[in-house]
Amino acid sequence: MSSKSLKNLTAPLSGNNPVIVQILGICSALAVTVQLKPAIVMGLSVMVVTAFANLVMSFLRKGVPSRIRIIVQLVVIATLVILVDQVLKAFVYDVSKQLSVYVGLIITNCIVMGRVEAFALQNKPWDSFLDGIGNGAGYGLILVIVAFFRELFGSGSLLGFPVFEKLGLYEVGYANCGLMLFPPMALILVGCIIWVHRSINKDLQEK
Repeated sequence: MSSKSLKNLTAPLSGNNPVIVQILGICSALAVTVQLKPAIVMGLSVMVVTAFANLVMSFLRKGVPSRIRIIVQLVVIATLVILVDQVLKAFVYDVSKQLSVYVGLIITNCIVMGRVEAFALQNKPWDSFLDGIGNGAGYGLILVIVAFFRELFGSGSLLGFPVFEKLGLYEVGYANCGLMLFPPMALILVGCIIWVHRSINKDLQEK
């Protein structure tokens, strides 16, 4: 793998993360992070859609007239989202019900459309595919981090496993923080992640 391809794959995980650097996809980060399992599934779903939307649109980039470009993008993305939704319903129906309409809303996720417009229409298929995987993984990483803290401190569990109960923390007076289960806490956690990330990456700080 060339250094350019490697950068396309890894840069969105930190230095150019779509959520904490580009500030995209915040809405779903608030909605699906109460528990870790739906957050993981949502992150994987967005990664698959972004990667294959980039791949398809990169193949079509020279044959699609500019006046219908957006329509073609939406058709491609909507088709991929429908396929992902059907796979989730077939294999993880309980999680599909938890995610509800948010899987369908991947169609309007600005990360998916943004990467197609900003990258796939100007680059070759392989690089576009890696860019889609990288940005989807970067988005999913933030969802997982936020969901980890919300489920752990809000419900005392991880992936449904009662962590705090097994550690005996309830017996010494610990009580779950119900505030963690409310959407504003997801926004606060994302803000904390942005603060830590920019404290480490000085070049991202505003002058």
